[in-house]
Amino acid sequence: MTFHVSPCAVPATGSISAVGSLRIALCQLDVTVGDLDGNADKVISYLAQAEAAGASLAVFPELVLTGYPPEDLLLEPGFVEGNLLALEKVAAATQHCVAVVGFVEEDGDLYNAAAVCAEGEVRAVVRKQLLPNYGVFDERRYFVPGAGRDRLFLIGGVRVGVTVCEDAWSPFGPVGRLGDGGAELVVTINASPYRAGILAQRERMLATRAADGSCALAYVNLVGGQDELVFDGASMVFDHDGELVASSPQFREALTICDLAIHPMFRKRLLDPRGHEGMSSLPLIPITEAPDLGVQQGSERLTPVAQRLDRVAEVYEALVLGTSDYVCKNGFTEVLVGLSGGVDSSLVATIAADALGPARVHGVLMPSRFSSTGSIDDASSLVTNLGIGSTTVPIEAAHRVLLEMLDPLLAGGEPLGGLAGENLQARVRGIILMAISNALGWLVLTTGNKSEMAVGYATLYGDMAGGYAVLKDVPKTLVYQLCEHRNAVAGHDLVPRAVISKPPSAELRPDQRDDDSLPPYPVLDPILEGYVERDLTVSGLVGAGFEEATVRKVIDLVDRAEYKRRQAPPGPRVTSRGFGKDRRMPITNRFRASAGSVAPSGAPRTPAAGLDRGPKDR
Repeated sequence: MTFHVSPCAVPATGSISAVGSLRIALCQLDVTVGDLDGNADKVISYLAQAEAAGASLAVFPELVLTGYPPEDLLLEPGFVEGNLLALEKVAAATQHCVAVVGFVEEDGDLYNAAAVCAEGEVRAVVRKQLLPNYGVFDERRYFVPGAGRDRLFLIGGVRVGVTVCEDAWSPFGPVGRLGDGGAELVVTINASPYRAGILAQRERMLATRAADGSCALAYVNLVGGQDELVFDGASMVFDHDGELVASSPQFREALTICDLAIHPMFRKRLLDPRGHEGMSSLPLIPITEAPDLGVQQGSERLTPVAQRLDRVAEVYEALVLGTSDYVCKNGFTEVLVGLSGGVDSSLVATIAADALGPARVHGVLMPSRFSSTGSIDDASSLVTNLGIGSTTVPIEAAHRVLLEMLDPLLAGGEPLGGLAGENLQARVRGIILMAISNALGWLVLTTGNKSEMAVGYATLYGDMAGGYAVLKDVPKTLVYQLCEHRNAVAGHDLVPRAVISKPPSAELRPDQRDDDSLPPYPVLDPILEGYVERDLTVSGLVGAGFEEATVRKVIDLVDRAEYKRRQAPPGPRVTSRGFGKDRRMPITNRFRASAGSVAPSGAPRTPAAGLDRGPKDR
């Protein structure tokens, strides 16, 4: 938890002088879906800290009492009723500080709503008007859009509007109307999931809303991991010019206190050349009248603005948070990682050690006759560097017995010394890991990355066996960057240099390398990004400079591997489109994107391939 008290009272040069200030508490919480009592208790704890800090307004995230997303728990009447009882408990705890709290309202239908609580009771409710139903969001499945006239609340002598998440994203949403109606501050409560690059986009959008509405804006976001989603926090406050004046850290809980300078908004509107023809005063509901904290003219402008992470650092922190919360919130105490000496398993073990502490991470080395001495040594070095526990279970005896047992049954089929035999090694390793997991109650972390998952280069019931896929949405090229980042933070090669520098290989046959059957990862990953995340066609990818034969091969591999991805464990989403909640393709599907023609418009198109079975396992 972090705690800041900083004045941001001196207006920027040339702006209209402030007439007062409002002390706001941004309460950025990590809650658990379904833990209604625990979530309410956490809200009350942070509310008490906000009260003690003299805040007039404490703002909590969207659906903070239920956790986000509650999904089909919303179909259970007892869950909705319990969330209402939790709200009553929170409201009863309010004293002088007003609390804006996200919850589920039941009024004939269900609404994603914000409660304005003060002096021991719920004083008003604001319903979310714009319900997202794209990407990872399914809100229209459960909620009804809010309707009715916008309202303002007088809190600490300040005219405050309240919105819920998506309502602030639309340029035609409530923020502009609230500003035109006299709002001096708009608070928006959010459960906005993380993906690489989203913070800069949010900041630009929120700054624009504040400037367009001529009102200050306070954005409070959820933080923590929930299955495939990671919420990054990074709550922010903007002044009426759209300037960032306060922010909370990324990827951890925080209570951030901000003294927000309040300006006479009507003066700015009068001088705005765009005009505000639709302006009309909104109904004003009195909540509290707090003493003016005052503005110390001429003082140095100090603001609690948290330092932002760079792209690779924030992805690493997202993976650590997602792993920690998935393990802990699901009641596991320790985790198990199969260590091959390769870069993927090394990164997973490193993330796990950072997320849980080395004592709770256990590596299992499972060498075969194809495992190189270097890989075994690299895995052992990683264990030593991280300080995690480890054990070695050779698989050669089990693999040999299975080959002998199955060989008579597969006469006429592919020899077990080929691909089937290679996959059998991966499945023996999966059996070992799951047996240890069953016996000791440790969660198995799988080690496959997004590039492998995309093209089907992962073995069902082998290296896909486990409970959480840490790198499920991490392309291979980013895996290397994350290892380099972690080594830079450590100041030495925590992940052994040999692990990073050697050619990637599954080591399931002599001298095997990934690029024997796949394009090099610096070529593969951009094609995958274009096809999976940006919906580029064969023509679009070829136009971007990739060889047509390579593009068609990669797209065909992606399309045919859908049935395998459906059986993969969940993992944290860090890109603009992850497999799972984000990208949902039918398994039984006759369309083949790789069959599309790159001929000029109007030329005959190659017929789509018929339905055929997915590719063999890796």
